[in-house]
Amino acid sequence: MHIWVDADACPKPVKDILFRAAERCRLGTTLVANQPIPVPPSRYIKMLRVRSGFDVADNEIIKRLEPGDLVITADIPLAAEVVAKGGHAIDPRGERYSNENIGERLQIRSMMDSLRASGIDTGGPAPLHPRDIQAFANQLDRFLATLSRA
Repeated sequence: MHIWVDADACPKPVKDILFRAAERCRLGTTLVANQPIPVPPSRYIKMLRVRSGFDVADNEIIKRLEPGDLVITADIPLAAEVVAKGGHAIDPRGERYSNENIGERLQIRSMMDSLRASGIDTGGPAPLHPRDIQAFANQLDRFLATLSRA
């Protein structure tokens, strides 16, 4: 299993949690972004820089994803592709995407896009709160514990 991080918009506290988990569990972890992202020296953690452009990082993650891999992303269409390909996806606020909930998340995203396109200010996501970071850490720990038992 490999961890892929949609890193351009991934909050630093979430990346820090992932760095510690990669070392603790000895899991390959790759941050994919179109700008340089600092990573600690580690045999398990890598940075993959891709060219700028719409969905370039997302497409690279999907291209390299193997069934069972984990992707950290707030991008719902990317999460849907990950789940469809047999991977796992967790959002930086701790929500785990699955076959059971990804359809609903895509519908909500589409509705919000329609509202924004019609000129309605939807306000965007709430600022990341410490409880979100804790929820992410808890979800990642549950996922990794399940993985180690398998």
